[in-house]
Amino acid sequence: MLRRMYIRVYGLVQGVGFRRYVQINAARLGIRGYAKNLPDGTVEVIAEGYEEALNKLLEVVKRGPPLSKVEKVDYRFEEYKGDFESFETY
Repeated sequence: MLRRMYIRVYGLVQGVGFRRYVQINAARLGIRGYAKNLPDGTVEVIAEGYEEALNKLLEVVKRGPPLSKVEKVDYRFEEYKGDFESFETY
């Protein structure tokens, strides 16, 4: 089933390649959406794809790339909207 997932990542997640890491893994999983740095130091991820792939992406996000330190991850599933054609970073 196609779903949308909203993820907010806390910790040392800016300036460590986190968004690119999410983008590469999302592309491998066939997920569309974006990863964006927010002014408060967190990263926001909006991802759309099959629920199984989104769950795999969530596990990737919880680990983070080697230089990151993920302290907390908030997420929720939402209704699929089909808003994206690829996975971008901002």
